[in-house]
Amino acid sequence: MNISIKKITLVAVFAALGFAASAQKYQVVDKIVAVVGNEMISLSSLEEQVQMLTAQGMLNTRNARCEVLEQILESKLFLMQARLDSLSVNEDMVEAALSQHVDGIRRTFGSDEKVEEYFRKPLYKLRQNWRQQVTEQNLTQQEQSQIAGRIPEVTPGDVKHYIDTVDKADLPVVPVKYQLSQICIYPDREAANFAVREKLLELRERIMNGEKFTTLARIYSEDPGTALRGGELGMAPKSMYWPVFSDAAMSLKPGNISQIVETPDGFHIIEVIDKKGDMFNARHILMKPKYTDEDREKAFKTLDSLRTEIQAKAVSFELAAAFYSQDLATRTNGGQMADPSTGSSYFEIDQLKPEDYRAIKDLKEGEISEPVQSLDNEGRNGNTVYKVIKVDKILPAHTASFTDDYTQLQEKVQQDLRIKELDKFIDEHIKTTHIILDPMFSGCEFNRSAWLSKIRK
Repeated sequence: MNISIKKITLVAVFAALGFAASAQKYQVVDKIVAVVGNEMISLSSLEEQVQMLTAQGMLNTRNARCEVLEQILESKLFLMQARLDSLSVNEDMVEAALSQHVDGIRRTFGSDEKVEEYFRKPLYKLRQNWRQQVTEQNLTQQEQSQIAGRIPEVTPGDVKHYIDTVDKADLPVVPVKYQLSQICIYPDREAANFAVREKLLELRERIMNGEKFTTLARIYSEDPGTALRGGELGMAPKSMYWPVFSDAAMSLKPGNISQIVETPDGFHIIEVIDKKGDMFNARHILMKPKYTDEDREKAFKTLDSLRTEIQAKAVSFELAAAFYSQDLATRTNGGQMADPSTGSSYFEIDQLKPEDYRAIKDLKEGEISEPVQSLDNEGRNGNTVYKVIKVDKILPAHTASFTDDYTQLQEKVQQDLRIKELDKFIDEHIKTTHIILDPMFSGCEFNRSAWLSKIRK
């Protein structure tokens, strides 16, 4: 196979993000180096993408420019077909992607003025350009999905044929997987929250009485990314933060100190430094609830007693979880854990929290871990929770089989067919589309040699 869906999408993403500014750091004598139907590719746009991909470590070969050009050429074929098919743009997705991109750029440069200075264009003009690029990306991805959607659903017969005909060494290897259940107890959150609020109120009063916010942030803030800078966040759009945090900051005048603000990350006090439109720069002191050894010992004692009763068969793990576990997401299911992103009840090692894996890595099926301190899935970093974990089932690492791994094999076959269909589309359209490449690319080692026939004589 010559190309993958991931490869196509990668170029579409970078084209859509409009990293045009890199051209300002070096001189490019611009010219049109490729024509695909009605679409033109300039040398400067090619160089900009090469520079950005190289900076991010995605390109390190001598053939880099040829690789990037080939990917751009392929994406243009899909874009042309999308227009011929009269595909309509998903405006909500375009606006969401555009807003995310613009906010990221503004945060990088710190102000709208610096963005305009760097790109040498007013922000409204940049938005117009980026909107067009994001629109083209949306159309390209829709066309790819439409082409791939022509593939019929894979049947058990297709999967069986794949297993019988593929080289056994090429069959996917399924890593070890665990099915787990848990009983969770949380520490006394109310008392811990009260204590951290009291500490922040004390710090706020010290600031109001003349102590420097920056000094106290360096000493007390638990945000490692900003504490050494005196709590300063840097100028950024309000959309970059939790809504309750940005609302509190935007309501303050520069120099004013907020009341205590609670977010999923913890508790904050905020000092606004500057505001411009929907952007602000602020300092904050972040503190998180602390739990005592007494909390831990009390929870561990309860969990250890439950573990002993379960092992003595006085009560089942499922019943104990239903009555005693404080994790609402699992207690109604007998404690069985599920991946919050996929819903699967099986976990690979890298999907488990480190604390959870250390607790169960030496256990056999049916065994229950000692009490362990871990984290839940709330907020960005999770909240402290104490638990015991039961290993319900272990699926050892193995070569995928029809009986045990049908779903994974079905997805593999379906993906291979989709890639094959996209390859077929590209090969056919290279032959039938008006394409001209500059002779400067005559030495390129393209994945598809057909591109070389398009070099202008």
